[in-house]
Amino acid sequence: MFKIFHGFHLVEAYHKNKRENRSQESSVNKRIIIALILSVITLIIWNLPAGVFGIDGLTVIQQRIIAIFILATLMWITEVVPSWATSIFIMVLLLLFTSNSGIKPIVDEEQVGQLLSYKDIMSSFADPVIMLFIGGFILAIAASKTGLDTHLAHVLLKPFGTKSENVLLGFILITGFFSMFVSNTATAAMMLTFLAPVFKQLPPEGKGRIALTLAIPLAANLGGMGTPIGTPPNTIAMKFLNDPDGLNMGLGFGQWMLFMFPLVILLLFIGWFLLKTMYPFSQKTIHLEIESNMEKTKHTKIVIWTFIVTVLLWLTDSLTGINANTVALIPFAVFSMTGVINKYDLEEINWSVIWMVAGGFALGYSLNASGLAENAVKSIPFNTFSPILILLLSGLICFLLSNFISNSATAALLMPILAIVCGAMGDKLDAIGGTATVLIGIAIASSSAMVLPISTPPNALAFSTNLVNQKDMSRMGIIVGIISMVLGYALLYLIGKAHLL
Repeated sequence: MFKIFHGFHLVEAYHKNKRENRSQESSVNKRIIIALILSVITLIIWNLPAGVFGIDGLTVIQQRIIAIFILATLMWITEVVPSWATSIFIMVLLLLFTSNSGIKPIVDEEQVGQLLSYKDIMSSFADPVIMLFIGGFILAIAASKTGLDTHLAHVLLKPFGTKSENVLLGFILITGFFSMFVSNTATAAMMLTFLAPVFKQLPPEGKGRIALTLAIPLAANLGGMGTPIGTPPNTIAMKFLNDPDGLNMGLGFGQWMLFMFPLVILLLFIGWFLLKTMYPFSQKTIHLEIESNMEKTKHTKIVIWTFIVTVLLWLTDSLTGINANTVALIPFAVFSMTGVINKYDLEEINWSVIWMVAGGFALGYSLNASGLAENAVKSIPFNTFSPILILLLSGLICFLLSNFISNSATAALLMPILAIVCGAMGDKLDAIGGTATVLIGIAIASSSAMVLPISTPPNALAFSTNLVNQKDMSRMGIIVGIISMVLGYALLYLIGKAHLL
């Protein structure tokens, strides 16, 4: 994966290290023990008396879904297997034990209650939002294949001159911009390789190297908030906000950028100020040398114009009537028809992320289609909950979880639950700006979680350079993360109160 991206060797080394850690005998034994414990917990929940759950009218199928949901939560948190493997596993469990294509003696509808449609469970992998993911990956692959990404970095960094602090700002802004449209992992890997010639000019005893190295993951994590395709939690939020059978808010790509793009720019400048203050450069000038490997071919021109048209269509979706999911397939069609990408390039799509998200969608579908969500709403007095408490708790839980497990997994777990809770609270959420404040807040909180080297792939890549220690990364991650959440939630509150969503 990412083989064609500049700086792929960093990503490869990162994944190789994770595989080696998983394959160590002590790690294998630990994961086997955890798997056994999780199996026991799941079986207990699976077979508990229905009255224990306090949900009126709970069916056997609904109880099984609760058990599977809890199993998914624990598996994602403990990472007993990779996140995408957990998603596949829970989709198979749902198909076998809760659907109309399940094991016959176990899914007798007269005894266990309303069954799920196996077609709808499987269609989670072909959800329109998945097309948005694929479109974003295809754009990134085409940009890297033609050298457009390195050329843009070469061109865009030039205006920042040679002053060290300005070069730092350039790396932050360009990394943040790329992360809005390209995988933050690929962006971080590419930008970290560009730092190599810069470091040769800086004295090893200075703090400038630390500032530049920390700048890349910081900007990559924050930049992803700027667009719906910037990071999976954004796209998951769009799924639940725009679900025709759910909230049906019709939030567009352009609307998202209208309020999130300025927030990202502000946060990037705050990050720059903090970095240059906390890790000042001892050398005041840096001469950048980034070679552009873009060839001026027909394919390059096609990629450039397709990229421009796609972004314009995304930004004007409210005018054209073409939603972001449909627009995402346009570059796929253009690039495949013109030969920009071929069947081998499709192997570069980050299928593990897509499977991870699809599993979350399947869980969300199961909660609603089984009637479990409706029964829970009737049995639990959500409308008596404090909106502020829901907002703060959901953001805090998301921030804490995302520092230890995949932010995609965190969003996939929390979004379906919060969509149900928010729906049950009705107009009461108007006090904090509505349901959108809570769900988009989850996307902001997950992107703000960058405290540990394991929190995000960009953090891990930067840490692997051995130019920063965990103390520096944690200090910057905590400060920027808190500022990001405070400003992000404040913005969402003001937008919601002004009914701009």
